[in-house]
Amino acid sequence: MVIIYSFIAASASMLGAIMVLVFYEWSEKNSFLIINFASGVMLTLAFTHLMPKGLELTKNNPQTITYVLFGFLIMFFLQFILLFHPCHDTECSEHNGVTSIIGLSLHSVIDGLIIAASFKANIGILTTLAILLHKLPDGITISGVLMHKGISRNKIFGFSFFAAGLTVVGTILGIFLLKNISNFVQGNLLAITSGSFIFLSASDLIPETHKCKNRFAPFMLFVGTIFIFITEYIFTGYD
Repeated sequence: MVIIYSFIAASASMLGAIMVLVFYEWSEKNSFLIINFASGVMLTLAFTHLMPKGLELTKNNPQTITYVLFGFLIMFFLQFILLFHPCHDTECSEHNGVTSIIGLSLHSVIDGLIIAASFKANIGILTTLAILLHKLPDGITISGVLMHKGISRNKIFGFSFFAAGLTVVGTILGIFLLKNISNFVQGNLLAITSGSFIFLSASDLIPETHKCKNRFAPFMLFVGTIFIFITEYIFTGYD
């Protein structure tokens, strides 16, 4: 079941690529709506599920919050030092085809590891949903960057398929690596994931709002937040 959800999340980046290849102008114009929705989902999931679950598993160990910061700093390092995550600008001077491919490939593996860890903590569906929504604009962005660099459509689609496969590889790797870990370690891993989600939403996705001329786009962040609570109610209900 975990692998199936991993495939679903991975397919989002390919869908983003297809949207660019088939509807380039439309996807470029409306990707900001998806970006803001995804940021709301990831930010809400970090504070209402990943972090609380991490604290629960570590029995409210104060050091768990330090791991949230650790996850934030890891993503900061990967983002700004290794150009791990492609920006959402097809004419960005810092990213090129090679760095974007390397960054998204590494990102896909880590996404797979996160999916495996979240399912082990019984919050896999919502986490997979957040990753799926995050990978869709990523697929649009990376394909737009590659197209702007003059890469052929066949190669763009091939890379998208390759990156999608790496998400599944990361999930399979995570299943084996996390098989016998303690609740304490698992809780700290969720805290790291929470920190990474906070960074991606607050530092990577939300700033893109300021570049968007569509005044409705910022409200999509709140829609993403509400969506998480509605989804939780549907799947689990409230006492």
